[in-house]
Amino acid sequence: MYHVLLGVDDDGEMADRVAGTVADLPGGADEVTVSVFHAFTDNPAGASAAQVAGVRRAQERLEEAGIETTVLEASGDPAEELLEAAADHDADMIVIGGRRRSPAGKALFGSVAQTVILNADRPVLVGGRPTPTDEA
Repeated sequence: MYHVLLGVDDDGEMADRVAGTVADLPGGADEVTVSVFHAFTDNPAGASAAQVAGVRRAQERLEEAGIETTVLEASGDPAEELLEAAADHDADMIVIGGRRRSPAGKALFGSVAQTVILNADRPVLVGGRPTPTDEA
């Protein structure tokens, strides 16, 4: 059994695709448990991660595949919090979604995926990119 930490934001469509990537991992539901993780950068209303569209969509997709899930949340920088959660919960792998961004966009706004990939001490799978038919 291995434990996957699945980082999602509020993008339900991306969360669905990246959860599908996890559901397709070798071994299936009998071999994987997933913690769906969301980091709030700003949460004045005090919402819980279970209320975030991306978290709900990922959980639904994984549960449909018969994969046991839990929800984790934190507040702060998403990349830093994701890396900390991976260590705290002894995740075997981190799975995150990737987005297509220009070099200027990456330089101006940073990239959670890039930061996680460069700083993780465990495998990172970037999944959920749209297929060419999704982009049409």
